[in-house]
Amino acid sequence: MFNVTRPADAPESLAARRSYSEEDVLNKLREIFYDKCYLCEIKDPTSINVEHFDAHQGNLDKKFDWNNLFYVCGRCNNIKLAKYNNLLDCTNDNVDVFRSIKHLPPHTPYQSKIIIEAIFTDEKTIETAALLDEIFNTEKTINKKITGKYLRKKVFHKYNRFLELVNEYLDDELPQTRKDESLERLQVLMSRNQEFSAFIRWVVLEDEYLRELLGASID
Repeated sequence: MFNVTRPADAPESLAARRSYSEEDVLNKLREIFYDKCYLCEIKDPTSINVEHFDAHQGNLDKKFDWNNLFYVCGRCNNIKLAKYNNLLDCTNDNVDVFRSIKHLPPHTPYQSKIIIEAIFTDEKTIETAALLDEIFNTEKTINKKITGKYLRKKVFHKYNRFLELVNEYLDDELPQTRKDESLERLQVLMSRNQEFSAFIRWVVLEDEYLRELLGASID
């Protein structure tokens, strides 16, 4: 997961309470969440939902509350539903959602399970980790099994690109300018606006050398 900053001013269409997914709402959420699903971190998803962080259950105040609306892909929204309703809030500046839950990428494109581990023992962290584990690893239906494999494969490809750049940086046969470029690209790859950034950042945190090299890029 990744933290974002939500502006206080709500999109104008919410005041009319006709719909919570008008164009101005979607565009603003897309910008705030870096065009990534706030749960799985897939970027530029083909199926977009405006999700109620706290399930509204028919409550109009919650239904049209700007602070309760999140940018999520259709798959993650379908898994979350109202089942998971006590999660870490990535828009809360006082909560470091990234460091609260370990994300470790697969070592092959066909690995059957991704490691998602709660670092803290509070209820919100435990429930959020359980949701993320289901998102990346569920086999409850054939549809979710197939799409889960696809999601894990995409995480692997991002991780593999990270390793390629690390290898370039460490290659003594390359000129310094090429090594410097590789370092800059590694720093970009770790940015919050990048797809699956939590996985890349956790690889860095878990490695002493990479932490020394790139740890300052983890904001």
